[in-house]
Amino acid sequence: MSDAVIRFGDEELTLPVHVGTEGEKGVDIGKLRSSLGLVTVDRGFANTAEGRSSVTYINGEEGILRYRGYPIDQLAEETSFLEVCYLLQYGELPSKTELDDFEESITRHTLLREDTKHLFEAFPHAAHPMQILASATSALATYYPDKLDPLDAEAVDISARRLIAKTPTMIAWSYKYRVHQPYVYPDNSLDYGSNFLNMMFSVPAEKYVADPVIVKALNMLLILHADHGQNCSSSAVRLVGSGHANIFSSIAAGIHALSGPLHGGANQAVLEMLDRIVASGQDVDTVVKRAKDKDDPFRLMGFGHRVYKNFDPRARIIKQAAADVLDSLGVDDPLLEVARQLEEVALEDDYFVERKLYPNVDFYSGIIYRAMGFPTDMFTVLFALGRLPGWLSQWRELSADPEAKIFRPRQLYVGPEERDIVRVEDR
Repeated sequence: MSDAVIRFGDEELTLPVHVGTEGEKGVDIGKLRSSLGLVTVDRGFANTAEGRSSVTYINGEEGILRYRGYPIDQLAEETSFLEVCYLLQYGELPSKTELDDFEESITRHTLLREDTKHLFEAFPHAAHPMQILASATSALATYYPDKLDPLDAEAVDISARRLIAKTPTMIAWSYKYRVHQPYVYPDNSLDYGSNFLNMMFSVPAEKYVADPVIVKALNMLLILHADHGQNCSSSAVRLVGSGHANIFSSIAAGIHALSGPLHGGANQAVLEMLDRIVASGQDVDTVVKRAKDKDDPFRLMGFGHRVYKNFDPRARIIKQAAADVLDSLGVDDPLLEVARQLEEVALEDDYFVERKLYPNVDFYSGIIYRAMGFPTDMFTVLFALGRLPGWLSQWRELSADPEAKIFRPRQLYVGPEERDIVRVEDR
């Protein structure tokens, strides 16, 4: 592979080119500033690879998503979420014995300390669940101070398993507090998804049995969201971790990053849009005409994707799951009917087809979560639960990299030139 050469004035610098497993090429600009006095300007870091990673491969042009080499459709169909958690962290799918041991270790850590309830109860009942989850995640570091060293492999492993185990409990308990219902403790006889649903929706007065269709769909949704390369929240996790912050603090940073409407809030925005459409009484044809009108501020949420230029491979999988869940539950919801009509239009209308504005994973996931009974403001929290193993994997990969450096992006200063202070009386 040839090196890259950059010329600036009378000077020339040869830059090594690194090649990834799938043929991607990256120019190493590590000596650009020291040699030529230049920095690169890359808004949003869309063309910048901070380092090398073996976790997730994405090809937006061809609609490819793989975790550790495994295609996302195979993982969603043939594995459990905990298998994917293991795969992302340790690089290989577990054997039966390894999976049994891993599942057992997760089960052992599902219970929260009893006094954690006081943390949830310190928040207003109307507090957004993402803010509660971020706070509770950060607070876990105070309960396990002996397992915070990012350079201690055993401590990291235990802390990562605690996070996978306790996050469903934290989400469910925060929900129970918000809706004024009794907390439901983990049931270690249940699988991961069923246990979470039981803690969310059961009440002491009635026995709750999770619908197998819902459990399967939840497992699939969590897998589809498990990792997506170095996106906004994963970058936040890695950035905080690059300063050797503990794993709980780093994951809390990822949760905060995901809470933004431009990142994790998209599926919530889809349902809120559908709600406004139904409330307005407008038919789908009118809504579509408004979406096409460049002078109308209205935009359809949940269509297209920044990375995927032809289709979102996760959306193809989740579309069928949405149909299965809605049919199984016999859901009669006007919002879901509008969503189905919009989907039909987007897949057939030339305006959408030419601009590659296809329904994406956020469009479908919100529909399924609503059908399952989750309130709209919890959609992003469910996204966080799914993304957790990816964050852990990204953090662990960086922490274990002997060449890793603390993140310190530069800026191109465009402020005032040097000037002298004028006394306040003379300003």
